[in-house]
Amino acid sequence: MRFWLQRFGMAILLLLTVSALTFGAMNILGDPLFNILGPVAGDTENPESIALIEAAEAEYNLDRPLPVRWALWLGDFVTGDFGVQFSEDGQPPVSDLIAERLPRTLSLLVMAQLMAVFISIPWALWSASKANKPVDRASTVITFGMIALPNFALAVVLKYIFAIQLGWFPLAFTANDPFWSRMWQMVLPAITLAIPAAAVYQRLLRTDLITTLQEDFILTARSKGVSRNSVLFKHALRPSLFSFVTIFAINTGALIGGALIVENVFLIPGLGRAIVEAILREDFPVVLAIVMIVSAAFVVLNLLVDIIYSLIDPRVRAS
Repeated sequence: MRFWLQRFGMAILLLLTVSALTFGAMNILGDPLFNILGPVAGDTENPESIALIEAAEAEYNLDRPLPVRWALWLGDFVTGDFGVQFSEDGQPPVSDLIAERLPRTLSLLVMAQLMAVFISIPWALWSASKANKPVDRASTVITFGMIALPNFALAVVLKYIFAIQLGWFPLAFTANDPFWSRMWQMVLPAITLAIPAAAVYQRLLRTDLITTLQEDFILTARSKGVSRNSVLFKHALRPSLFSFVTIFAINTGALIGGALIVENVFLIPGLGRAIVEAILREDFPVVLAIVMIVSAAFVVLNLLVDIIYSLIDPRVRAS
């Protein structure tokens, strides 16, 4: 129980820190009042403008100290009230934007991670079984090349070849298309994210597998005549998954960053495009909501990693 209370407490503290830093940066580096009222916010001589300024300050708590505003905003956020979009006509709720964009980004990330896992595990097992042989060295060169290739360059190259030249995939995402059509439209963007992720997973898992294959219990299994495939899948894979599980969760954060680029290249209206548009417009509530949602997702993933660790090795809970 102490193990889980510590993890939960650290997660809450991390989210509070992220929210405070992000809220402070958004309010110190920009002017929320200007985003709400536009040029009227700078007109302090016109009585009508002054009345609008005072009304906006009262409505959005801009007349209160920054820590108080943060606490009020945080209280609204945890109840599901993300505020309104400052830069949109009629100031629609941010929650409407999140509800529209989040499923697309989640679909993209889940598809990319599944692709990366299904590619990397068999690849790592095959490479570890042929460690230091010519095919393994060639595999190493390929993985380093895949890791080094920037997301934006890979996205542009894949889109040009497979969407523009070959026409196998659509050029843009169409939100009104049927479900399976939309999923097909995300395959190429997901591949763009999955390729470097799979290379990272493969390199890490291959290294751990090679180390595990030198352990005494593996040598014992081999001496008893256990087949190579059984040794790899039944004996070596599970003890080698600790680092893999960790990097899987951490790399999800990197994939979210990559989604910012990929969504813009493939014209997918997800959270990636939403936060880029919001930053350019200085739409503070949208930026704050997306940052907190991404941070919360990252924290939850790390908690899941702890759970998986404890299932793989119960000794973790006792540490």
